[in-house]
Amino acid sequence: MTNPLFNLAAKRKAGLLSGIPSFCCSNRFVIEAIFEQSKRFDDKVLIEATSNQVNQFGGYIGMKPADFRDYIYGIADKVGYDKSNIILGGDHLGPQPWQDLPESTAIEYSKELVRQCVLAGFTKIHLDTSMRVADDDRNLPLSNQTIAHRGAILMKTCEEAFTELQNRQPDAVHPVFIIGSEVPIPGGAQQEEKMHVTSQEDFASTIEAYKKEFAQFGIADLFKYVIAVVVQPGVEFGDGDVHKYNRMDAYPLTQKLKEYPNLVFEGHSTDYQSAHSLREMVEDGIAILKVGPALTFAARRGLFALAKMEDELIDDADSRSHFIQVLDDVMVENPKDWKKYYHGTDKEIALARKYSYSDRCRYYMGDARVQKAIATLINNLKDVDIPMGMLEQYMPIQFIKVRDGRLAKTPEALVKDCVLVVIEDYNYATKHNYMISSIFNN
Repeated sequence: MTNPLFNLAAKRKAGLLSGIPSFCCSNRFVIEAIFEQSKRFDDKVLIEATSNQVNQFGGYIGMKPADFRDYIYGIADKVGYDKSNIILGGDHLGPQPWQDLPESTAIEYSKELVRQCVLAGFTKIHLDTSMRVADDDRNLPLSNQTIAHRGAILMKTCEEAFTELQNRQPDAVHPVFIIGSEVPIPGGAQQEEKMHVTSQEDFASTIEAYKKEFAQFGIADLFKYVIAVVVQPGVEFGDGDVHKYNRMDAYPLTQKLKEYPNLVFEGHSTDYQSAHSLREMVEDGIAILKVGPALTFAARRGLFALAKMEDELIDDADSRSHFIQVLDDVMVENPKDWKKYYHGTDKEIALARKYSYSDRCRYYMGDARVQKAIATLINNLKDVDIPMGMLEQYMPIQFIKVRDGRLAKTPEALVKDCVLVVIEDYNYATKHNYMISSIFNN
């Protein structure tokens, strides 16, 4: 069976708009919203997990690759979504979680991570060896050769794992691979920095370095499975700002892509871009659009709105969820996942914990206290008729859909629709027949 992601470059060569969102998230509200909207389209859905989220040691969500697969498939079963349409991906697979370890250990851990991902049925693998490990010189950037050498090691491991998988499952789909050395930091920028679009020369030298290393490892024929290169096309977000896509700034880079008809670009940190900008990116060859924090930001925004309404609708203060306060308390007690991202006065940091585009609160949504508060919030509002005027005040977009009979006025449906608003921008950007479909009449 051919990996459906091979179609991206093939369609582009045929002159068709071709792209796919890469949803990098594990939040239940987000995943349910993705699958529920995807039931309206006959196409594939790409769900990814980063090496920080999911690895052989559990990652920050406590899942190994096979656990993540089962978790995603379980949500698909719950909403009635066809699992055969799901593409599972591994993002930033490499030494990202083990940068404080020496190369020998970090690469061995990375090999085991990619092995487990392939054996779990992940069919899109982003090989990211762009970060320094403990015995790299901190005063020098990693060379393309070093990055590609480590990437070739992982590529060979993936192929060995796929052979093992194919022996058990003859119809297994061969994974495709993403490479690239100019990879934005997972989760967004940590501080204000000047944006540099990848140069034509750096893009071309990355490809040549990988081809050379693949040949030296005796796996030159595997380069055919490399479908995309991660580049910096000029999009990024940080604590409180978003760098909007400027296609003229990216023009030299996107023109260079025409020399590589079997490749597309993968754009990371496309979060918070407008639908129009996302569409331009796909038109320019940035066919894989990674998004994550914008989705959890939307879910958090929906939960905050419900919490504000709960404060007004539930008279007994002791019975309320106090979700906003509980979430902040948990973050303050354990600051390791947000501290280096948020800067300024105490007031500015407190606001960032709640409202930052970096959305570091997503790291805390799985905490038992936070989950309990969310459950209480949902249960409290299930049996309450939210006044339409109040709904319009706190959730004006969802109010219109409820008013027009297109959305149920239930707490879970309201939160998931906040996520859907973001997803629809990606649908517009990547589905060439989206604007003439019947979706707006449903």
